[in-house]
Amino acid sequence: MAGLAAIEIAQKVIKAWRSMRSINKNGKKARKKEKLSMLSQNRGGACCTTSSPESSTSYSFSDDKYTSGRFLCWQDIYNIAVKWRQISEPCDPVVWINKLSEEFNSGFGSHTPMLLGQAKVVRYFPYYQRTIDLAKSIMKEAKYANNSEDNIIELSEADKLEKIKQATSCSDLYSIIGEDFWVATTCESTAFEGVAAFAKKRLEGTRITVQKMDKRGFDFAIRTPCTPSRWNDYEAEMAVAWEALCNAYCGESYGSSDLSMLENVKDAILRMTYYWYNFMPLARGSSAVGYTVLLGLFMAANMEVTGNIPSGIQVDWEAILSSSPDTFWKP
Repeated sequence: MAGLAAIEIAQKVIKAWRSMRSINKNGKKARKKEKLSMLSQNRGGACCTTSSPESSTSYSFSDDKYTSGRFLCWQDIYNIAVKWRQISEPCDPVVWINKLSEEFNSGFGSHTPMLLGQAKVVRYFPYYQRTIDLAKSIMKEAKYANNSEDNIIELSEADKLEKIKQATSCSDLYSIIGEDFWVATTCESTAFEGVAAFAKKRLEGTRITVQKMDKRGFDFAIRTPCTPSRWNDYEAEMAVAWEALCNAYCGESYGSSDLSMLENVKDAILRMTYYWYNFMPLARGSSAVGYTVLLGLFMAANMEVTGNIPSGIQVDWEAILSSSPDTFWKP
C-alpha cells in the first residue's frame, strides 16, 4: 500500500508542479507584454505619457494564489498517504490529532517507550543510550527539568549537575531528580526568527520522560504533545517548507534528472520530512506516512531511492533527536 501511496503522491505533485511551471511562464509573459505596452504608450519620452498612475497596474507574482504550490498545500500531500494507511490498517486510528477536539485541547500526543518496567522495547531500545545522553545534555544546559505536573525542578546546584553528567541510565537520573520528570528537545525553525539578532526560533520537539512504575522498573519514553499553540507553529513551519520545495524544483531544476542540479530539492524534501517527524500530527502512523511522502516527493523530483534504511535506524527517531534540519541528514 505504501508503494501505491507514493505513486499517487508523485503523480499529484508532478501535476501541481507542472501547473506552477505553466503559471510561472504565463505570468512572465503577461508582465513582459504589459511592460512593452507601457513603453509603447510612453514613446514621447519620460515627460510625455498617455497613461496615468491610476490606470497602470502592478503585478506581483507573490500575490498570485497559485504561486508556491498554494493550490496544493502540504496537508493535501500527506492526506494521500493517510488515506492509503487507513485503507491498509482499518483498525488503526490514523487521524489528524487536531480533529480530536477534546484530546487536542488537552495536549494529546504520541507515547513511544524504549523501556517498560524491565522490558526493553525491541524496536526502539537501540536509541536508549542516545536518548539518555540527550536528556543529560538538555538538563545540563537548561539547569532544570519538569515534573509530572509540569512544574520546574531546579538543577542549578553544581553537585547535581555533576551527578547528571556521570549518570548512565534512567534509574540514575531518577535517583538524582527524585521524582517523575521530563525534558523537552528543541528543533531549529526556518520559518520564524528568534528573539536575538540572527537567531532562529526554537520549536518544542518531543518530551523525554522518566516515570517510575508501580512495580520494579521505569517507563522511559518519548512523548510528543500536540497543543493548539504547538500545532500552529508546526503548521506554519510545514507551509514554509513546502513552499521552499516548490520554489526549489520549479526553478532551474525543473525536469532535470541531474543529481547535482537537484541538490537543493533533495535538501528541501528532507527538511520538510524533518519538521513532519518533529510535528507528529497523527494519532497513529506519523512515521510510516512521513516516509511514504518522502518517497513520493523524491519520485516526483526524478530522484530514485534505491537504498534501504540501515538496520537499527528509525528515520523518525533520527529527526526527533536532531536539533536542526541539517543535523538530521548531514553527518
